[in-house]
This record gives sequence, structure tokens and C-alpha cells, in this order.
Amino acid sequence: MPPAVLAWLLAQLGPSTNTSDLEARYTRLGKARAVAAEVLAERRAKLLADPLRITVNGVVTLDQAQNLAGIERQIADLADTPAPDDVAQGAAMPEAIVSHLTPARSTR
Repeated sequence: MPPAVLAWLLAQLGPSTNTSDLEARYTRLGKARAVAAEVLAERRAKLLADPLRITVNGVVTLDQAQNLAGIERQIADLADTPAPDDVAQGAAMPEAIVSHLTPARSTR
């Protein structure tokens, strides 16, 4: 995986994300955006598998609804965030132009 792709994935998913897992997913899926979408979908599914709100009267209340909303926003924003391995539709790959420089005047 190119370093720019890894840096983009860590920026999208957090620095504590397992890089070897990201590399395996990138090898399997081939696109950084697909890797990020898969990881975020797994995180969303994990939150939905457990109750979003737990209350022990007079002791504690745990509410995961905002975490779920945050992951859903991240998934929605992923479509608008350009990944380093994306190529714009209709855009050609950049070309390198090489030319030889010659002096305008002859040197002594």
C-alpha cells in the first residue's frame, strides 16, 4: 500500500486503527475508499448490535446514539472526500513532459 493511501486511511479512521488489517483489506479491495467504507460499516454494525442506551436508575446512563450518528456522518462524508488513489472521471493520468534545455547564447 502506498504511504499516501495509508496516511489517508489513518486520517479517516483514526491513528489507532490496525495498519496490517488496513493493508490486508486494501490488497483484497483495491481502493482506499472501499477499505474506509468497510471499516466504518463494521463499526456501525458493532454499535447497532448492542443497545444504544443503557440506564441504571440513580447510578449511570450510557448513550451511544451520538457515536452512531457520528459514524453515519463519516460514512456519508466519505463520498465527498477525495482518496489519494482516486482518478477523477474523464480525467487522464498525468503525463511527464521532458525537454532538453539549451543555452540561448554560446558559452566560451
